[in-house]
Amino acid sequence: MSSPSTKPISYWIDSTPQTDYSEFVENTSVDVAIVGAGIVGLTAAHRLKKAGKTVAVIESKKVATGVSGHTTAKITALHQLIYQDLISQLGQEKANLYGESNQAAIEYIANLVETEQIDCDFSRQNAYTFAESVKQLDKVEAEVEAAQSLGLPASFVKKTSLPFPISGAIQFENQAQFHVRKYLLHLANSIPGNGSYLFEDTRVEDVKEEKTACRVITRRGQITAKDVIVATNIPILDQGLFFAKAYPKRSYLIGAPIDPEKAPQGMFIGTGQNYRSIRTTPYNGRLLLLVGGEGHKTGEVTETDKRFLPLEEYARARFEVNSIDYRWSSQDMVSFDKLPYIGKLTPLHSHIYVATGLSLWGMTKGTLSGMLLCDMILEQENPWLNLYDSTRATPFVSKTSIKENADVAIHWIGDRFKGRQDSVSELNPGEGKVVDLEGDQVAVYRDEKNKLHAVSAVCSHLGCVVNWNEAEKSWDCPCHGARFDCEGQVLHGPATKDLSNLQVSEDQEGKVVSV
Repeated sequence: MSSPSTKPISYWIDSTPQTDYSEFVENTSVDVAIVGAGIVGLTAAHRLKKAGKTVAVIESKKVATGVSGHTTAKITALHQLIYQDLISQLGQEKANLYGESNQAAIEYIANLVETEQIDCDFSRQNAYTFAESVKQLDKVEAEVEAAQSLGLPASFVKKTSLPFPISGAIQFENQAQFHVRKYLLHLANSIPGNGSYLFEDTRVEDVKEEKTACRVITRRGQITAKDVIVATNIPILDQGLFFAKAYPKRSYLIGAPIDPEKAPQGMFIGTGQNYRSIRTTPYNGRLLLLVGGEGHKTGEVTETDKRFLPLEEYARARFEVNSIDYRWSSQDMVSFDKLPYIGKLTPLHSHIYVATGLSLWGMTKGTLSGMLLCDMILEQENPWLNLYDSTRATPFVSKTSIKENADVAIHWIGDRFKGRQDSVSELNPGEGKVVDLEGDQVAVYRDEKNKLHAVSAVCSHLGCVVNWNEAEKSWDCPCHGARFDCEGQVLHGPATKDLSNLQVSEDQEGKVVSV
């Protein structure tokens, strides 16, 4: 198990300095406003500024501390087992565009690192999707055949540098990995100046497209721009129904120091249920082994602390590590048709753009999103535009979409009629639960000093009932992935408004009563 010295924070964030960009300037006017300072927003902002545009990047917290700061930071076009499905569902031509665009994103990052001398632990690595069981081998072999038919750098191997036997793996040569926050901090530093801005701790609540310009409405004031990019993982604007075209998924990572002689070379991901993601990164003169997995839909697991245990056991058993130095979790939107949505907010919008549904492979897809959105704003042709068109017909009738949207309906209706207890007597310090207070659903957290903190349990996005996340000490919405801290403040969209604070106490029987 984790020791008390294990840091519950992303290594990428912990190993880089905190940022403190300029305070918000009321009534700022720029060519392009970009909501979100992750890999999509900063890639687009960096390119647009180099093209001569003035930009304003608006971040609700700190640069690259959201989804981009919690990734595995693999830069690869090998996305587990996807190409055989893309060829089957979309055809050879579209599958080829998918592979081509992701390969182009790798080279874009590599070229930028070289030309701008970005110190971000960038290294070329081979990527592998491996099968331990013979039962998964047919899928791996089919993926090799599919990828090779698209001209991708794929081959079948039976041996890797993993310290355990496998049945076989698909290998993609000359992929890459890096320290994502070091890379993004470099991009961020290039933004301010010459009429461009980067604002932190500024939450955007709405964007309005009007006849002469767009208005970005924040809690601190307004910004005007000709064009706006909403790069918030899932758009904070409900137009376009992107929250119904993808579903939110959380996944978990641990970081363990490992002797370089015992460390695997390359980036790995398994197949089948309970697959593992594996890579290393430079760490205090040694290497840090990163092992990820144990994913689930956001808001559907309360005892999230337990999700780290299988990863820790795997690292100790397979790689003989002695300590676990880091543990953290992440969240992404998984697209129903496996393709991200990149482009205009709706067919009726001409100047508001979005990127979402990166489906756990955000380093390449986020980069190509920034590249594509930049080209759209500059009115430059791009061969990937139609493939990723954000307004394309959505496969609502797929098995995945039916299940996920049915789950939303079940939560939206069913959670209101669950038999909720009104007692918090069994609630230990550091725990939270949803209770009934005079017919209302209330999310109650007991802090380490035994004080109760209560907020409305009804998500401020579309009204689902939130669920407690033990590991993150947060309230997570099982419908569309909005997350709130124990005081009700927004941690993750699509919600833009906090949960309402309530004043409660407990009586002698442990029942919650309003104050």
